[in-house]
Amino acid sequence: VQLQACGGGLVQPGGSLRLSCAASGSFSSRNSMGWYRQAPGKQRELVAYITTAGSTNYADSVKDRFTISRDNARNTLYLQMNSLKPEDTAVYYCNLGDYGSKRAYWGQGTHVTVSS
Repeated sequence: VQLQACGGGLVQPGGSLRLSCAASGSFSSRNSMGWYRQAPGKQRELVAYITTAGSTNYADSVKDRFTISRDNARNTLYLQMNSLKPEDTAVYYCNLGDYGSKRAYWGQGTHVTVSS
């Protein structure tokens, strides 16, 4: 299973970015996909995840600003990030949790920098 994330970049505070993550390979149709982030000197933390059925969960710090979605037909995950803050600066990683094999897969990460 390979996860290819893209969409990161430099944005001013208050701006928006949309991350995408395309999954390829063989995995169960029952899975969850999510975004994690890791800021310099900090541990990796969950940003949001979404199941195949569409159930979502968000970190409190991003609720009402970020929206996670997925296109199951294209095996693609999205994260719409609005009202970005400097504290959102991090490397964002895509994750897929396969309910069938009980394995987790990670993408390579995409950098998001929020700065004026």
